[in-house]
Amino acid sequence: MFKDRIVLITNVEHFVGRPVAAELAAQEATVVCHDKSFANAATAERFAAANPKLTVIRAQTPAQIVATATATEGRVDVVICNDAGAAVRAPVETASPDDMRSALDEMVVFPFEMASAVVPQMKERKRGKILFITSATPLRGLPNYSMYVTARGATNALTVSLAQELGRDNIQVNAIAPNYVESPTYFPPELVDDPEALAKMTRNIPLKRLGKPEEVAALVAFYASHKSDFITGHVMPFAGGWA
Repeated sequence: MFKDRIVLITNVEHFVGRPVAAELAAQEATVVCHDKSFANAATAERFAAANPKLTVIRAQTPAQIVATATATEGRVDVVICNDAGAAVRAPVETASPDDMRSALDEMVVFPFEMASAVVPQMKERKRGKILFITSATPLRGLPNYSMYVTARGATNALTVSLAQELGRDNIQVNAIAPNYVESPTYFPPELVDDPEALAKMTRNIPLKRLGKPEEVAALVAFYASHKSDFITGHVMPFAGGWA
């Protein structure tokens, strides 16, 4: 499905990055991977050795990431912003403005800059896809997590706005909004393997289980494919009915 398509994934070591990269590579995409940890050459080399089907780039700023991916593969057809940031728990009266700024930088400013960097070449070709991996939490709200929820909600809003702006250039912009999905970032094995913690989490989920990262990857593949060419501005909850 993705043969001859160049897909760029950010923060591949976090959230749902690895399963998404594996799914797209299995469908013959050329997958270019960025991660903040790749600033360390040894870390980048280890990842590359363990994932020979993936292309690893060490660039760190959005402009550098897009420029390096384009120089390496010739273009970028799809950008998947797999951004993750700390879900700091704090009531609003004690929440730190610095934590809020950090959340906005990681989960709003960074994906905004990624879109800004890649859009010119997509406009020139009159096609492209931008997919943000966000969160379902802004769709319901989450007490004591106002900083995280606000940042994720801003990127959901960015999705809708960019879709309106870029549709005339045949660029689709969508978001997948997970919650309660097993991941090393938010629901790691040590939490999922705790029966008491698992029971507490799943009682709020209508489907009574956590989502699998491979399920998110399959949904990402749909939105990244030509099958979604008539879908844009969509924020798709992936939360087992919680949102």
